[in-house]
Amino acid sequence: MGSLFSCCLGNDYETPDPEVRRQQMLEAAERRKQEYENRGLKDPEGVKAKQRKREAAEKSQEQIGSNENNLRWQVS
Repeated sequence: MGSLFSCCLGNDYETPDPEVRRQQMLEAAERRKQEYENRGLKDPEGVKAKQRKREAAEKSQEQIGSNENNLRWQVS
């Protein structure tokens, strides 16, 4: 019976400072986000590298595409 109200009688632990608690919550949220992003992937870094490479290729293709519009062909 005593264990039911033991929390009200005295604290054996200290509640963390609100700033510390906020930092812990932020770290936990970032960890959950990272786990969610990597869920189901064998090599998450490889996937991210391929994605960066694909984005760079698309960006360079856009730059090439904008240069093609300025070229004019003249046939005599």
